[in-house]
Amino acid sequence: MKNHALSANNEGKVLPISISLLGEKLSEEKEALLVSQLGCVRYRDAYRFRFEDGDAWLFDYGVLVCWNVSEDERMNIYRSLESIIISSDGLPLLEQYRYEIKLSEGLRIHNDCLLIPNDSELNCLALSHAFAQSAKLNFFEEKAQAVIQKNSHISKQLALSGKVPLSRLELAKLRGVLFDTSSDITLHFNLLDTPEFFWDYPELESYYQALAKYLDLNPRIEILNKKLNTIQGLLDMLAAEQYHKHSAFLEWVIIWLIAVDIIIYFV
Repeated sequence: MKNHALSANNEGKVLPISISLLGEKLSEEKEALLVSQLGCVRYRDAYRFRFEDGDAWLFDYGVLVCWNVSEDERMNIYRSLESIIISSDGLPLLEQYRYEIKLSEGLRIHNDCLLIPNDSELNCLALSHAFAQSAKLNFFEEKAQAVIQKNSHISKQLALSGKVPLSRLELAKLRGVLFDTSSDITLHFNLLDTPEFFWDYPELESYYQALAKYLDLNPRIEILNKKLNTIQGLLDMLAAEQYHKHSAFLEWVIIWLIAVDIIIYFV
């Protein structure tokens, strides 16, 4: 654990925090690589990389949060993780913040700068949970918004013409895409709950809650829920349209069968 002497040496310095979404999640082989080969220490769903002047926290859901870690050290982490990152996003740097140690004060956040009493590993981990959830939430927000925007023309077409200009096969494929997006976000929605880490360290939850409030996690989760409801509405609309097309097809089949039966009868 970082000692108070190190925190004291860094007091008054403005140090970097970087948050990166590396991919969808870590693969099943993560434990062997991270713990056995790279020497990381696990804290429930997070793994700690130790450096001389900083720490990096890697989360099971593919987010890396670095505290006072140099660019070279960060790139070394990226390269070492390539084999266990599922659906890699090309190592994008999502966000950057700053922190400053004020030994005599509690946590304060202003203009994307965190003022903390010390940068012990547990304090940094508590705050990293909020940063990591924010990065994952941003991914879910963009994914839901992209699907909504791509398919917004469907409801407009329905309003103008009274029907959706898609075949039954196209409707089925589109429903599959919408369902896949909705279910993927819903299945991983528990990632946005208060982490289990705070069951063991409840005294640190106030740090997490303060940063979560600053990052607007709860309002953004509510907006994401509304986007999911919009996607569900599209799914329901397409299901009704597909059912209508199928019913219309069956009606025409019956009409043609009756017509053929009549022709055969009179012939």
